[in-house]
Amino acid sequence: MDKLDGSPSARIAIDAIPLLGRLTGVGHYIQQLVHQFGKLSPQYQYFYYYGYFSKRMLTGGKRIHGIKDLLSKMPLVDRSLRGFRGTVAKYHHAEFDLYFEPNFIPLEIKAKSIVTTVHDFSVQLFPEAHPKDRVHYFSKNFLSNVKRSTKIITDSDYTRIEAIDILRVPGDMITPIHLGLDHGLFKIYPREAQDRCRPELGLPEKFILFVGTREPRKNLARLVQAYTELPAPVQREFSLVLVGPRGWDDSDAAHAKKLGNRIMVLDYLDTKKLALVYNLASVLAYPSLYEGFGLPPIEAMACGCPVVASNAASLPEVCGDAAVYVDPNDALSIAGGIQRTLTDDSLRSNLIERGLRRAKNFTWEKTARETLKVFGQLLR
Repeated sequence: MDKLDGSPSARIAIDAIPLLGRLTGVGHYIQQLVHQFGKLSPQYQYFYYYGYFSKRMLTGGKRIHGIKDLLSKMPLVDRSLRGFRGTVAKYHHAEFDLYFEPNFIPLEIKAKSIVTTVHDFSVQLFPEAHPKDRVHYFSKNFLSNVKRSTKIITDSDYTRIEAIDILRVPGDMITPIHLGLDHGLFKIYPREAQDRCRPELGLPEKFILFVGTREPRKNLARLVQAYTELPAPVQREFSLVLVGPRGWDDSDAAHAKKLGNRIMVLDYLDTKKLALVYNLASVLAYPSLYEGFGLPPIEAMACGCPVVASNAASLPEVCGDAAVYVDPNDALSIAGGIQRTLTDDSLRSNLIERGLRRAKNFTWEKTARETLKVFGQLLR
């Protein structure tokens, strides 16, 4: 495999603290990129920051979760893990050629260049959809620190345009790089594997699927309303299944309780089980109000599941011609898109074919290679 340009002795620091807990979006992003960095550019020296610097990448397991618990209890002025990240970083004397911050807000790690990934601007645009401590932390630290970056990466061109407007920085400072998929996991599975998964999770025979953290930005109240607008025969045939961890404001889930046994809620699933659920679903309904990228639609496409997505934010850029688009502010529009996808066999076949083709455009190798190009421009 060809290697990318850059000084062979370059020392690169990476904030890896999100790897210490149960992996969420940023954690998966770091894990996948670091894995690819080692293959594509092993000539660099990588140092991972966990409150200390290590050449080993730590991921998962009870021992690692225990470390995170310990860090969060240390007697610092700011007892939160966010405060820990920033406070301890100041006192390290090590200096690096490049520091990669994959989680919005660069720390005071000494480096000649800083590359920061800004995944979206939901905290700024939808503060009511975030916990108060997160909004306070971003208000205090985001704008002042992100502008210390030499380069900024965004997950989509949509977010790049937002960044130019919100951050007031030159356009050539920002590079949009789409996220990737693990195609070894997100794929069409044999029928036997699917059949084993259904009773294990207690899934209904036919269902409309939603995947994502249950919080207001995901628009679950309108999804539930849209479900109730479907014709009675469709509701009898298809249940509604919500998959994802409970968010900081799960009030939308209260609407779902009105559906009784027609709705099923599953919390955090490991990636393999999630891929199997996509395989079993009749359609993914993703009426999110705002996304910097939005991985679930692409994951669903790779698993042969047709997608109904909102026509908002980055989703049309990501999904291309492989989704039915709906107005996320209109429950009837959402219901109409779902009904068409469930009942029009020709449309379903077309969506599945286009989705499988579309998903092939997104790989973590491609994401890592484009990220390393940004590093190389600064390291040469």
